[in-house]
Amino acid sequence: MLLYLTEYLTRFYSGFNVFGYITMRAILGALTALAFSLLLGPAMIRRLTRRQIGQQVRAEGPQSHLPKAGTPTMGGALILVAIAVATLLWADLSNRYVWIVLLTTLAFGVIGFIDDYKKLVLGDTRGLIARWKMFWQTVVALVAAVILYTTATGPVETSLLIPYFPDLLLPLGLLYIPLVWLVIVGSSNAVNLTDGLDGLAIMPTVMVAAALGVFAYAAGNVNFAAYLDIPYVAGTGELLVFCAALAGAGLGFLWFNTYPAQVFMGDVGALALGAALGVVAVTVRQEIVLLIMGGVFVIETVSVMIQVISYKTTGRRVFRMAPLHHHYELKGWAEPKVIVRFWIITVILVLIGLASLKIR
Repeated sequence: MLLYLTEYLTRFYSGFNVFGYITMRAILGALTALAFSLLLGPAMIRRLTRRQIGQQVRAEGPQSHLPKAGTPTMGGALILVAIAVATLLWADLSNRYVWIVLLTTLAFGVIGFIDDYKKLVLGDTRGLIARWKMFWQTVVALVAAVILYTTATGPVETSLLIPYFPDLLLPLGLLYIPLVWLVIVGSSNAVNLTDGLDGLAIMPTVMVAAALGVFAYAAGNVNFAAYLDIPYVAGTGELLVFCAALAGAGLGFLWFNTYPAQVFMGDVGALALGAALGVVAVTVRQEIVLLIMGGVFVIETVSVMIQVISYKTTGRRVFRMAPLHHHYELKGWAEPKVIVRFWIITVILVLIGLASLKIR
């Protein structure tokens, strides 16, 4: 929105040309989202507290979580509003990728909001029934997939990139659509499963989003893409602004979500942020790199799958409790230790993912 204003103002002062650079608008987007979150966070927490929209804690979970009962949740709505405001202010709104990514993110946020609202406001412990949650996630993901497929301008946009190998692209054809569905829905639910400790999910999300912003900027720049030998996807550079806004909003939320948390993001935040990472990754053709950089989310999800399969087939549990972070809590690790060590693992994995830009 402000891009058009600054383009007009360049007629009177050439200094406004600086706002035409994606990197400058990405910085401003991050700062806008960060400031929005920090300024409105306290008011949101007070409002949620007054309405008694608090966290419900399972009795069978770690005993250290019992004091968290009643902590305000659904704070993820603040993250989404901050992302939307910053993106609408600083991104090029004529770019189709910006709208696909933003609307997909917000749609998953609506699904999460309905789930949270039913559980926390209406008192329905089931929330949004699992099959309906998956149904609507599938609908939104398939709509995004079909739009990306039908608007693709070349085969490179619907091919699977194998990282660390030069020119290794696997044409997918119509298989591109189920792949996009799998990445978006899988990423959404993986982040949701990880969101069980104070700050555990949001900081890895921020780091992965920032790294995906680098990939978006490189893929959308014909010179950088040629130099790095990665697929050039015209227009994806603008997603750097969205990724920066996500990172800024996430850091602002972390200010209040860090241990001991004053607010939790809830499904409204977790489902949406996971979907955001997934849709950006498929847009810039970095699905496998997302799998690497989001390794913490993957491990958490796999731990749940292993636990369920093992218990249903043998009656035994592999972990003391799933997802994996609860296993380490029940082993005696303090919550901050689990959180920070998972953050460190994410830093390592993000660096490995970024290395794919040069190791080819």
